[in-house]
Amino acid sequence: MLADPRDANSLSNRFRRKRDVRLRAVIDAIHASRGRVRILDMGGTLEYWSRVGLDYLRSRQVFVTVMNLEASELDPTLADKELFETGVGDACNLTNVGDGAYDLAHSNSVIEHVLTWDNMKAFAAETRRVAPFYYVQTPNFWFPIDPHFYKFPLYHWFPRPVRARILNTFPIAHVGRIKGVDGAFRVVDDARLLDSRQFRFLFPDAAISYERVAGLGKSLIAIRGTGGR
Repeated sequence: MLADPRDANSLSNRFRRKRDVRLRAVIDAIHASRGRVRILDMGGTLEYWSRVGLDYLRSRQVFVTVMNLEASELDPTLADKELFETGVGDACNLTNVGDGAYDLAHSNSVIEHVLTWDNMKAFAAETRRVAPFYYVQTPNFWFPIDPHFYKFPLYHWFPRPVRARILNTFPIAHVGRIKGVDGAFRVVDDARLLDSRQFRFLFPDAAISYERVAGLGKSLIAIRGTGGR
C-alpha cells in the first residue's frame, strides 16, 4: 500500500498536466480550422476545465457543455456562462444530440463507469457520432494500480468476491471500509477497466496512445482528429 496518499495525488497531478498538453493540441487544431470550439464533456466537472485553464479556453473561443446523469449548477467561482453550461443526459443514449452537433466530444475516466460492455459500445458510438473530433481517456487494466483503489496495488486483478472481501476488511475505497456484501459489490462493480484491445475495438478510427510510468501504460487515450498523436 502507498504510505502517503499525497504521493499518489502528486503523481496524478503530473499526469494530468501532461494530459492537458494533448487536449490543448486538439483544441488548438479545431480553433485553427473553425475559429471556435464547442465541446460536449460527458460525465465531466467544472474543476477539470478550470485546471485546463479558463483564460486558455477563452482565448480559443471554447464553450463547454458539461453533461451528467443528474443536474448540476455552475460554480460562479470557477466558471461563467460565456464558457460553460450544464446539462442532463445519458452519454450512452444521446438521442437529443444531433450528428456532429459539437466540434469535440470529450470524456475523462468515465467509460469505465458505465458498467456493461453493451453500455461501453453505446458510449463509444455516441462519442464518435456527436462530434468529428473526440478525446477519451480511461485507466489501463494492465497497469498494476487502479486509480480508484490506489492504496492497494494489484487490487483490480483479483476475482470479484476477493475484491469485495478486501473492501470489507481494509479502508481502501474513497469512502473508507465498506460494510456488508451488498455495499462492497456495488463499489466493486462501479468501475470496469479496459485494456488496449477493447479500447481499440471501441474507438477504431482513433489514434490510441498511452500515458506511461516506468515504461508501463498507466492510461489509454483515444483521439480522433488533427493532433491525435
